Amino acid sequence: MQTYLRGRDLITTQEWRKEEIETLLDVAFDLKRKRALGQPHAYLRDKVLAMLFFFTSTRTRASFEAGMAQLGGHAAFIESRTTQISHGDTAKEIGEILGRYFDGIAIRQCDWGVGNRYIREVADASRVPVLNMQCDIYHPFQILADLMTIIEKKGDPRGKTITVSWAYASSYQKPLSVPQSLILLMTRFGMNVRLVHPPEYKLMPDIVEQAAENARKHGGSLELMDDFDAGFKDADVVYPKSWGCWLTTEDPEESARIGQKYTDWIADERRMALAKPDAIYMHCLPADRNIEVTDGVIDGPQSVVYDEAENRLHVQKAAMALTMA
Repeated sequence: MQTYLRGRDLITTQEWRKEEIETLLDVAFDLKRKRALGQPHAYLRDKVLAMLFFFTSTRTRASFEAGMAQLGGHAAFIESRTTQISHGDTAKEIGEILGRYFDGIAIRQCDWGVGNRYIREVADASRVPVLNMQCDIYHPFQILADLMTIIEKKGDPRGKTITVSWAYASSYQKPLSVPQSLILLMTRFGMNVRLVHPPEYKLMPDIVEQAAENARKHGGSLELMDDFDAGFKDADVVYPKSWGCWLTTEDPEESARIGQKYTDWIADERRMALAKPDAIYMHCLPADRNIEVTDGVIDGPQSVVYDEAENRLHVQKAAMALTMA
């Protein structure tokens, strides 16, 4: 266990040592146990977190806000369009000023080519830890919750097969941050990762290279595939979700045309039957029901999406307690 993480930014899990991530998970399990037993754990009494959102949110806002309250502190919701950011406040000014008002700054900024850079500029100027609530490249807290859920449901993740697959969705061109963070973290924990997508839906090459290196270092594997059905076969964990073809086009109309070629990439009962009988279905939510996944799968006995969503609360509380205390 690593005992000194105070003041650390968490922008990507890739910048935390494996032992540090294991410490965060240890604390998350302990906090989940305390929550279940009704034991108080006000480790952040009188601490305040700034939550700066450039994008709408359900689980992220609710879980960070509830988590800070349960830790004895307060979370201040700040919406970018109701601030002077729209009139010229720079990332440096936000870091300098919010870093003096608050004990931590959490940011969700998913604009392609902008989000991660903005969060890092705030972090460079801030005297308090900066937490990435999702950017265009990474979604660390979702993926920490995913790993916690896999450990709960499947035990030691080493040697287990997880299929991280693209699936069709009609709603909007979603960020690459979930699949990229998944392949980065699960390879560090010795999983056999299958990355499955049509040719237009590639992830960032440097992220894929880092994931392959993680697999070599930690005894897992990374396999690139383009056959949706084959990706499901004999998997322990299936995680089919949509993401945008950002590396192919940034034009929404062209993206929609490309997506129309793959409307049959839906997680359905037939495909779930290709996985192991005790395989689990995961999704970060919200899912495009009966487009990205059928009701029968997401509401079925193999789905763990609500336990997965709950674990967002616990890993985020652990990160805040460790970095902001």
